[in-house]
Amino acid sequence: MRTGPTQDEIRRQNLGALLRYVHVHGATTRAELTNRLGLNRSTIGALTADLAGAGLVSEGAPKETGRGGRPSLVVRPESARIYAYAYSIEVDRLRAARVGLGGVLLDQRELDRPRDLLAADAAPLLTGAVKEMHQAVPTDAVCVGAGVAVCGMVRREDGLVRLSPTTGWVDEPIGSTLAAELGSDVPVTTGNVADVAAFAEHIRGVAAGCDNVIYLYGDVGVGAGIITGGRRLTGHGGYGGEVGHMVVVRDGRRCECGRQGCWETEIGEHGLLLAAGRSGSRGREALLGVFDAADRGDATAQTAVRQAGDWLGFGVANLVNIFNPELVIFGGTMRDLYLASAAQVRSRLNANALPACLEHVRLRTPKLGPDAPLLGAAELAFERLLADPLDRP
Repeated sequence: MRTGPTQDEIRRQNLGALLRYVHVHGATTRAELTNRLGLNRSTIGALTADLAGAGLVSEGAPKETGRGGRPSLVVRPESARIYAYAYSIEVDRLRAARVGLGGVLLDQRELDRPRDLLAADAAPLLTGAVKEMHQAVPTDAVCVGAGVAVCGMVRREDGLVRLSPTTGWVDEPIGSTLAAELGSDVPVTTGNVADVAAFAEHIRGVAAGCDNVIYLYGDVGVGAGIITGGRRLTGHGGYGGEVGHMVVVRDGRRCECGRQGCWETEIGEHGLLLAAGRSGSRGREALLGVFDAADRGDATAQTAVRQAGDWLGFGVANLVNIFNPELVIFGGTMRDLYLASAAQVRSRLNANALPACLEHVRLRTPKLGPDAPLLGAAELAFERLLADPLDRP
């Protein structure tokens, strides 16, 4: 009967811990790795040698040092050589990127997306962007996988988009479709865009060091990435975070999901444009036009923005009471709405949130900006490598 992990398992765990640290923090001295990982100098030396031998990191002298004596070697991720592909499928655009180990955005492409475009048609467009980027990839570079961020309810096990009301997708197999386009040697992992954006901000963005985070993401609809106790909260099948569909108005306006009174009917694209008297418009530029008009004194636009901001604060207060986060991040179009109505958001939050939940919460915009979904999708692809660097595809 086994009583504990084998030496090989311990070694693999330590390799993963060291590579993950360098992936998240960038160039790191051996001395810092010894201190942070709680391992002795000789073990750190052996682990970095193994990772360097596998082509995952490089070691060298620091570029500059102000101290005497022999400087500690610096371990750097091989960002140009080890990479993942990342996709972000949004309501009005498709994006593809090549992201190096360490979260370095090496290359990216963006395409307009017709709102009626299905997965079978989107996959070849994204694959074409990847092929274009691949022409500049060094011959010795290694792709460890691909990650996909999608606006919609994504089944974790196979990347099937069960429902995306804002794009019209129902049971669209985007994960398997992209995997077939890329080939069997490139594993594909799919997630919800708000969830993966929260993941990225938690690793290397404004939420770094925070273990309890809500990332509100707006496109046409509204979703959330939720991190509790340092872990992503995605639910049983991967459908967690659909906060835009919590009902806030009994018998309210009909939502694109088919129900009535959803939160996103008050703060999403359609509701805000309707309130501003611009129901014939759509898209982020139309929303920015409302915010600009409000800023210039347009009374109708100002009323629409104040009303949406009040509803935004109402929903955030409920989420703060439920999850007790340290940080609430407003991304996508929620960033624009928050910045245009911060006073209303804070006022409603102060009025509705429980004092104990409210006392430490901070409201922020993303540090990674619009790149958060791409960087988060790449993190999905890197997870297998970071868990076991010796288990390469």
